[in-house]
Amino acid sequence: QVQLVESGGGMVQAGGSLRLSCAASGRTFSTYDMGWFRQVPGKEREFVAGITWSTGKTDYVDSVKGRFTISRDNAKNTVYLQMNSLKPEDTAVYYCAARQGWLNVIRMDRNAYPYWGQGTQVTVSS
Repeated sequence: QVQLVESGGGMVQAGGSLRLSCAASGRTFSTYDMGWFRQVPGKEREFVAGITWSTGKTDYVDSVKGRFTISRDNAKNTVYLQMNSLKPEDTAVYYCAARQGWLNVIRMDRNAYPYWGQGTQVTVSS
C-alpha cells in the first residue's frame, strides 16, 4: 500500500504563489522518484516536475522552468512543488506520483508512475 495525499491547492491571482505538498505513506519514501503532473479538462495529464531519490536531480516541463521548484523532505515523507509567478495557464488539477527509484533519470511519462494522489485543484485568476 502506497498512498499519496496532495494538499496546498487553491485559488490565487496571477503572479502569486502556492506551495503544494504530497505526503506519502506505505513504503520507504526516500527511495521513491517523485513527480508532479497536472491535467485540465479535455487534455492529457502532463508532466510538470520530477525529482529522483538517488541524487535529488530535478527536471521540469519547459513552461514552468524558472517558476516552479520541486523538493523533498525525506524525514517528513513529503514532496513539495513551490509555484511562483503563477499564470492562468497553470490552472489545473495537480497530481503527485511516485515510482521506485532506479536509474538517476527523470521519468516524464505517466505510465512510469504506479502510485498517484487524488489531485488538488489550482486555479489562477487573471
